[in-house]
Amino acid sequence: MKKSAVIFVSLCLAALAFTGCKKTNSAAGSGDIIIGGIFPLSGGVAVYGTEAQKGILLAIEEINAGGGVGGRKLVLISEDDEGDAAKSVNAFRKLTAQNKAKIIIGSLTSGCTIAISSLAQTQGVLLMAPAASAVAVTDAGGYVFRACFIDPFQGTVAGVFAFREINAKKAAVLYDNGNDYSVGLQENFVKAFSSLGGTVVASEVYNGGDVDFNAQLTRIKASNPDMIYLPDYYSTVALIAKQLRAQGISVPIMGADGWDGLQENAGDEVLNGFFTNNFTPDSTDPKVAGFVKAFQGKYGALPASFAALGYDSLYLIRDAIVSAATAEPAAVKDALANINSSYVTGSIRFDDKRNPIKPAVVLELVKGPNGKLTSAYKTTVNP
Repeated sequence: MKKSAVIFVSLCLAALAFTGCKKTNSAAGSGDIIIGGIFPLSGGVAVYGTEAQKGILLAIEEINAGGGVGGRKLVLISEDDEGDAAKSVNAFRKLTAQNKAKIIIGSLTSGCTIAISSLAQTQGVLLMAPAASAVAVTDAGGYVFRACFIDPFQGTVAGVFAFREINAKKAAVLYDNGNDYSVGLQENFVKAFSSLGGTVVASEVYNGGDVDFNAQLTRIKASNPDMIYLPDYYSTVALIAKQLRAQGISVPIMGADGWDGLQENAGDEVLNGFFTNNFTPDSTDPKVAGFVKAFQGKYGALPASFAALGYDSLYLIRDAIVSAATAEPAAVKDALANINSSYVTGSIRFDDKRNPIKPAVVLELVKGPNGKLTSAYKTTVNP
């Protein structure tokens, strides 16, 4: 018997004495359950949004094929915010006002998600952020959750990995001082690296949208670091890496989950590069292997971490709806807070700020057997 069928039977048995278990009422409602999606489907970080959307659609397809949630089908209605916070707000308002969505997954970057988090809290809309890792994302209140780990954790993991595994004793950092994601990561990297006895020999900044980093890289080169930490999104890191290698800087580089996308958008300049991430398709875990096989069967490619996070976001919501026996956000948020189960990106339970307590993996950018850039698993770090 499929898992979804088992869930439905269990709900029926539990509700039999009260309702006779009518199929359309198993999740305390009838008709489709609308899931709003806010993603950067175009623009500079479109890989994040398109991958997350693919993961969510795969999860919905699987769940609906098994009978939905208590007999109710899940339907995703997507809006493209282009990675722009103002457009995230417009997308949120459209989904809630026109489409009557009470549960929303998105957005993918921290700034865009923070822009809609207070709206979600005020309106009692459940908001699940797949990949927005800045600490402030969940500050709005109890209706806001995330599926990814937070920046302090992955910044700390990177600092420890740089010192112990790269064997760096001198590090340089180059980051966007107007981006909460970039700032938070570098702060925690520096703290962890320094606490182990490492020295940060150069700390350089730039502004979002900059394309010339040569002045900062010249100063970094003069500081003679053993490695360089670049906490930003893949499109910016690809530019920095080209200029960095062109200056003859050959030391290892390291970043965070925002690097996922370099595999398709960079070249040899990012080799000898490492990044923290939520997921690796290399895992031998049966749940991961099943997801990877299904994703490849549907899309013809390996899933990135954003696909896995989107997939987990939807299954977290499904499990909470089943537990609450309703799709109403007030009950779903309470059920989510008590989740403690295994998902594609690891075993997940939430802390009191609705951040998942889960492991991180470190990946290395390498050439695959076909000569194309890919990522290879290095290690797992538990919280």
